[in-house]
Amino acid sequence: MATTIETSLVGRVLWYELLTTDPQAAERFYTEVVGWTVTPFRSGKDAYDMWTRAGGVSIGGGMKIPEGMNFPPHWGMYVGWPKLEDGVARVEALGGSALSPVIDVPEVGRMRTMKDPHGAMFSLYEPASPPQQPEAAPELGDVSWHELYTTDAEAAMKFYGELFGWRTFDVMDMGEMGKYHMFGRGERMLGGMMVMPQVPPSWAFYFRVPDVHAGAERLKAHGGQVMNGPMEVPGGDWIVMGKDPQGAVFALHQKKAETP
Repeated sequence: MATTIETSLVGRVLWYELLTTDPQAAERFYTEVVGWTVTPFRSGKDAYDMWTRAGGVSIGGGMKIPEGMNFPPHWGMYVGWPKLEDGVARVEALGGSALSPVIDVPEVGRMRTMKDPHGAMFSLYEPASPPQQPEAAPELGDVSWHELYTTDAEAAMKFYGELFGWRTFDVMDMGEMGKYHMFGRGERMLGGMMVMPQVPPSWAFYFRVPDVHAGAERLKAHGGQVMNGPMEVPGGDWIVMGKDPQGAVFALHQKKAETP
């Protein structure tokens, strides 16, 4: 059983987190734009609320940027690893580094924020117990695509492949924009990696909604900014890239079958 748990953890994205300057305003925004509800987890000075989609499934959380940490509002992801110290050592051996101390949350697990060799942040997460939800195709309100902006997509694919076992599904030639490396875990595609010189190395996350055009209108109506789109992408899906009112980047994703 332990082997099954460990195999299922390595490289599985288990949690998403928004660090922001105004958690209450962010909650009002995302509940309207994505359709999540908010489930309190911890109150007080270090308050932490969870983003919950239909079916009562929490997909992530949000909190205020801790004092003394000088970085802008952003979304991050927590990727599973059976033993945190082993994961950290593996990242460092592959050219990455640690950005935070180990964080231990009782009954939740242990985690540490890391940086890949090109500067993009992600977190390793050793959960206190096996994930409750099985791996499955993303539903409405889930993260349906993970996109890495980097300075070297081939090297990044090699790094994450050796670290998490993610594999290349396809490589799409985008002309002057270079190649788009689509990757996945097992038989399920997770996202893509591309060179984006004008953007600092970082991960962006796409939230699945039934209608991107309506989502873009909600985004603008509630103080966000549309950065790109809505637009159709190869395969017939629709996306729109945006910023929330505090400045965190995210995207909305509509599956082809849901096109009105």
